[in-house]
Amino acid sequence: MRGEAFFYDTGMKTDKILKLLSFGVMGVVVCLLVAASMVEKYQGTDTALRYFYTAPWTIALWAVLAAAGCWYVVRRRMYRRPAVLLLHLSLVVILLGALVTHLRGYQGQAYLQKDKPTAHFLTAEGRSYDFPFEVVLQDFRISYYPGTQAPMDYVSTLSIRDAGQTRQGEVSMNHIYTYRHYRFYQSGYIDADKSSVLSVYYDPYGIPITYTGYGLLLLSILAFFFDGRTGFRALLKHPALRGLPLAALLLLPQDAWAQTPRTVPADVAEEFGNLYVYYNDRVCPLQTLARDFTLKIYGKASYKGLTAEQVLLDWFFYYRDWIDEPMIKIKDKQVRNLLGVRGKYASLRDFSTPAGEYKFGHAGDQGRGISEANEKVYLLTMVGKGEALSIFPFRATADSSTAWHWFKDKLPADMPEAQQQFVTNVFYYLAEKMEAGDTTEAKALLAKVRDYQRQQAGAGLPSDTRFALEKLYNTANYIKALAMACLAIGIVGFVYFMVRQLQGRAVHVTVRLLLTAGLVLVGAYLLFLMGLRWAVSGHVPLSNGFETMQFMAFSVVALTLVLCRRWSMVLSFGYLLCGLSLLVAMMGQSNPSVTQLMPVLSSPLLSIHVMVIMLAYSLLGLIMLNSLSAIILRYAKRDEQQLVRLQVISRLLLYPAVCCLAIGIFIGAVWANVSWGRYWGWDPKEVWALITLLIYVYPLHAASLPVFRRPMFFHWFMCLAFASVIITYFGVNFFLGGMHSYA
Repeated sequence: MRGEAFFYDTGMKTDKILKLLSFGVMGVVVCLLVAASMVEKYQGTDTALRYFYTAPWTIALWAVLAAAGCWYVVRRRMYRRPAVLLLHLSLVVILLGALVTHLRGYQGQAYLQKDKPTAHFLTAEGRSYDFPFEVVLQDFRISYYPGTQAPMDYVSTLSIRDAGQTRQGEVSMNHIYTYRHYRFYQSGYIDADKSSVLSVYYDPYGIPITYTGYGLLLLSILAFFFDGRTGFRALLKHPALRGLPLAALLLLPQDAWAQTPRTVPADVAEEFGNLYVYYNDRVCPLQTLARDFTLKIYGKASYKGLTAEQVLLDWFFYYRDWIDEPMIKIKDKQVRNLLGVRGKYASLRDFSTPAGEYKFGHAGDQGRGISEANEKVYLLTMVGKGEALSIFPFRATADSSTAWHWFKDKLPADMPEAQQQFVTNVFYYLAEKMEAGDTTEAKALLAKVRDYQRQQAGAGLPSDTRFALEKLYNTANYIKALAMACLAIGIVGFVYFMVRQLQGRAVHVTVRLLLTAGLVLVGAYLLFLMGLRWAVSGHVPLSNGFETMQFMAFSVVALTLVLCRRWSMVLSFGYLLCGLSLLVAMMGQSNPSVTQLMPVLSSPLLSIHVMVIMLAYSLLGLIMLNSLSAIILRYAKRDEQQLVRLQVISRLLLYPAVCCLAIGIFIGAVWANVSWGRYWGWDPKEVWALITLLIYVYPLHAASLPVFRRPMFFHWFMCLAFASVIITYFGVNFFLGGMHSYA
């Protein structure tokens, strides 16, 4: 008996040591990654890589974590639960692939000039590696979006000369060419000598191992949710959820109609809005330019009852009349003081001294507020001169690209004289007709301009359907108003649900139905807007911060509608998160313009990656609000049973949230490998996504970490853990920077 007790005590001590080692080392790794991201911000990427990300002691930590974790899994007899065992094994395989890549893989760039053989490439450290063959650039070309000069793709045609044999291959954005484990990616070009810049990646063993890990991870996650012996399935049968209604588980000023300067008649401005304009590297309705201009300058899509088209044209035709109009929105208080204006708006004249000197002529280094103000002044000046109105297309031949000009532009020498006269003088004729009040003739002139555009640009113009859909999108977009409405409803709903909880009373059926119906309308409206934006842009609207936050708002609404049938309080959370997401979408720009997509971003993998990540963030946001309501209830009404029920709900949501986060990260890695030439590059966004994943892994191991079984500790942890999500999305964009800061 003594021997059995000895071995039992020894086994218990071993398990405890392994547990402390596994979760303790993971905590150290999290702290290391946080510190490394700060070092990268202030000391540069090379320093962070050398002393943190790829340092020998960091690799040793990952190795200890993997070894201790594997041993602990065996000691816990996880082989009895195949899905859980496979999940942990997949993570070890991914780490092994990363180690092999670090030890055996290398990356560099090859600079290819047409018809000149190249037999080597250079790494970032300046080392030269030889190919076991020769690479020859046969041709390099840039394809453009129709009717524009915006690059759609870069394409290099290669010849590989190897042992007397020649092979042909083509490399473009999101299309790699592989030969003898050397992978070629299009990364750029040098315009001066038409040479192509290719990224070269050699990793014959690391990538297959890592991809095997990704496949095992996806398979294990799917098996996990179907395995009846997992913690997730056990929570579904938790006694706290039995026989209880889950409803108890969770919880603009108007413009002043002041007199304005001379203005273009509304009907003439509307015809102007139907013209095509070259804007943001694409051809779109002039209405789009007008809307973006008015939003940029004034902060709203109209001004004192004037449409955006009127505002744009008024600044063009009646520039001197409008320089005293206080419509330039100044957000920065310091800038307002420097301008000497009261309130949020300044006139263009306020930017000049009585002597005519520009007040910020030597203030370029005084902060972001002045830069924004200068940008608005520059935009007004461009519009006043007509430089922003590139509405006259010209093609020298049927095969040449279309160039767009403004009426005072230096026109091509091969443009026929009759066309030059039309382009140069039509705006003067328009001004005369409007001055005389002859709107009929003015509209007739605009019709001639539109006919000219159709004749010259031809197939380069968007289709009539796409043109009409963009105009509909411009007039139907009320994201800011919707955000404020959702926030207001969410706050009132949250207070209502909390009061009913504290009173021990059920939620009124009518209230629940009204809130549900409202969310259905919000979701339908967001889906409608995203569909319009997709049709207009030609790509899935997930390419920038505005679009991803809009999709997150839609994801929140969809999740809320799925859960609210038996979980009423989530309705208030849905409105709150939807409103906050839409409000964040409006930060920086009132309404980001639709632009052509960068070639490297034209990948379905990127769209899937963003959608899955946004779904994970939405679930984590709901968990955070649920835990916040639990904390409020705990200090307002001591009801342990209620806290346990709330904890069960959060834990149920945590499983799919963490799984979506993991899948999203690794789909992003596959996209990066296809598009950039490496599946992991220690970019700040990647690092913080990994930090977030590791943080949220802890509460999933409540069986090993008993502290997470305590409701209040769990709820406080989930509230504080959400800070990592905020840093991952916003901190990287606005503070840490990196390749992902555009998102």
